[in-house]
Amino acid sequence: MKISNHLKRTAVLTSLALSASFATQAADAPVELRFAHWVPAQHALARLGIIPWGKSIEEASGGTIKVSIFPAQQLGKAPDHYDMVRDGIADMAFVNPGYQAGRFPIFAAAELPFMFQKPGPASAAVDRWYAKYAPTEMKDVKVCLAHLHIGTIHSKKPITSPDQIRGMKIRPANGTVAQMVNVLGGSAVQVSAPESRDALSKGIADAITFPWESILSFKIDKVTTYHTDMRLYAAAFVWPMNKAWYDKLSANQKKVMDDHCNNKWAAKIGADWGDYEDAGQKKFASMSDHTIVPLTADQVNAWKTATRPVYDQWEASMKKIGLDGKQVLSELKE
Repeated sequence: MKISNHLKRTAVLTSLALSASFATQAADAPVELRFAHWVPAQHALARLGIIPWGKSIEEASGGTIKVSIFPAQQLGKAPDHYDMVRDGIADMAFVNPGYQAGRFPIFAAAELPFMFQKPGPASAAVDRWYAKYAPTEMKDVKVCLAHLHIGTIHSKKPITSPDQIRGMKIRPANGTVAQMVNVLGGSAVQVSAPESRDALSKGIADAITFPWESILSFKIDKVTTYHTDMRLYAAAFVWPMNKAWYDKLSANQKKVMDDHCNNKWAAKIGADWGDYEDAGQKKFASMSDHTIVPLTADQVNAWKTATRPVYDQWEASMKKIGLDGKQVLSELKE
């Protein structure tokens, strides 16, 4: 079979382009990306999000970017991970901005109660929305992406009404959920996820706000029995990157990072981890020593009404920094 001159030229050009790409990668200085996080090494976020993301970067960079992962608070405590990236202790990290209540008030909109239903699309929405505000609110770092999961309240006694929160000690997922607990008359016990089981086992907390599967991975199922069936809150996260680390990359390596710091990856990580968390509810349904507490539509509406002041408090925080809270929230909802 004769090959046309056109096909020959195409093959030659393709070969030259690939050769140029490989030559560019070969010329890139090898760099290490130190990624810090605070969940267990085999946690679903690590297995379904961080590790595949890191492997994809190594492959796309031709091995010139090596991703080294430091799990389980190896480089520092969970609330310190943003500052660790800013200061160069880590090059990148998994950060819960809500662990430092009040520091990132705009981002806290993603933590408001009863905002989201599906973690994948919600993560894409939060990531796209926050891209406008991150360069100002998180100017110390370069925000790679944002995502979230959705959780509920897990307790030592069945909880169906917001009135039951009065007098209870509850570990909140973030600062906004802490405000919600306080609005309902409870006391927020501020501890990070890795410290939560200890707080519950020692009676420091009576209940916890958490996603479903992580109750098992953090072994909190040993100290809680009842799980209220509602989409109560969201815990939203960012992956910040150290600016100096990014700036020293070659043009090709920067493109690799940019291609992995986008809305598509935010949606994928949000869906892969968030849906896995939600699926954990079925495991509890099959456990004889655990009870899923159902709520009627009227009961859920009672929770929504009772937590409405949290929105008012958030809008007031926007006014303090010169923003129209209703407009900012409208942008997120859109």
